[in-house]
Amino acid sequence: MALIGLFFSALIASTLFPMGSEVVLIALLDQGHNVLLLWFIATVGNTLGSCINYAIGYWASEYVTNKYRNVRSWQQGQRLYNRYGIWSLLLAWLPIIGDPITLIAGLAQTRFKVFVLLVTLGKGARYAVLIALAQWALNS
Repeated sequence: MALIGLFFSALIASTLFPMGSEVVLIALLDQGHNVLLLWFIATVGNTLGSCINYAIGYWASEYVTNKYRNVRSWQQGQRLYNRYGIWSLLLAWLPIIGDPITLIAGLAQTRFKVFVLLVTLGKGARYAVLIALAQWALNS
């Protein structure tokens, strides 16, 4: 049951709802749960939450594009994101800006395979660092 709680806290934390999964993860680490399993569940949950943001943006992209099609700043922003923005998905784990980045990726209709790969790499690395720091702190 605790692992399901971690999954859903990680999932919700990466949607546009304000929430964090770090406390749940650290509490489960302190209880002695398997480190690799915790890392995997947190990474998968957090990545799937970002996929929800992506889907919202993707489904809204036609409306937004039609509404702002002739707005020069929208066109420039779209070109910039399509050229450089996909690498920002590695930063999707960041508080405040990470969730909107994944929504923008959907609006820009970033290739889903690229989206999932980059978001998973970034979030997996984040949880690996968080786990390593938490283990160090718990064992000190």
